Amino acid sequence: MPDNRRSRSVGIGRAHGKAILLGEHAVLYGAPALALPVPQLAVTASAGWSSHAPADAGDVSFTMTGSASGPVVTQAADGLQRLVTEFKKTTGVAECPHLDVIVDCAIPSGRGLGSSAACGRAVILAVAQLFGRELDADAVFDLVQTAENVAHGKASGVDVVATGASFPLQFTAETVRELRMGAVGEGFVIIADSGEFGSTKDAVELLRGGFQRVPGSQETFVRRASKLTRTAVGDLADGRVDDFGKRLTDYHELLSTAGLSTGRIDALVDAALAAGSPGAKITGGGLGGCMIALAREPEQGREITRRLHAAGASQTWAVPLGRFASHAP
Repeated sequence: MPDNRRSRSVGIGRAHGKAILLGEHAVLYGAPALALPVPQLAVTASAGWSSHAPADAGDVSFTMTGSASGPVVTQAADGLQRLVTEFKKTTGVAECPHLDVIVDCAIPSGRGLGSSAACGRAVILAVAQLFGRELDADAVFDLVQTAENVAHGKASGVDVVATGASFPLQFTAETVRELRMGAVGEGFVIIADSGEFGSTKDAVELLRGGFQRVPGSQETFVRRASKLTRTAVGDLADGRVDDFGKRLTDYHELLSTAGLSTGRIDALVDAALAAGSPGAKITGGGLGGCMIALAREPEQGREITRRLHAAGASQTWAVPLGRFASHAP
């Protein structure tokens, strides 16, 4: 029988993309990380009841629209199916009619921009609304994080939180707080897609394997990453855009030395720096995906973007940093 506590015919959930500024990989070993929400990369999920379910669809059918490709749709739908099942178990939902869920995702998959976490967050919020369930932030995190751990191996949790945040975040140990943004003027971050599909799970395993082979390498990596990220926090708080840019480039060199970059990503970083960017780096898990470049003002940003496309970027997005300055404590 349907759950008699459901109160709506349609539930809606929303989330968005994110970009890691600093702290990739090292955050899994206790180092801090900084994340930037990317609101223009939006995900909307709608969940409703269906009396015409396909025979082999299980409890829920998913329709994926937006940036996802065919194979990714199948993989994502499998993960989201498990997520809905876990939601029902966690909230005590009884048998119900078949669910139809439509996920409209503007985040390209395998690019380190949080597509899986954002889709999971949007779906959970949509299904919870459909069933009339109130989920607090911890419950949403636990559900989506479980799915992320299946998809990526050990997940840091950064993506799950950042895809629902409206301001930049600083992750330290097990705490999350708002990242202070000083007077950054007209500065913004340009995100460029290399067109290469990256695998966070493979990147995590590659780095872990390197640490196991070389004694002391893990400690050296984490110590350097922590210093760069903590210094960058002060740079942003004081509005030192150029100094912050240097931390980005230094962190890229750290990840590249660890084997997590690619020739195409390195070419994009070089193109941005040649165009005058104060700093540029790979973002996300690596082995493909996206890079980010800092721009001081719009005219410089246009030139950096032009050079990035000339160097092979398949698409770009710009996130103004000034929109977050008013959130500083």
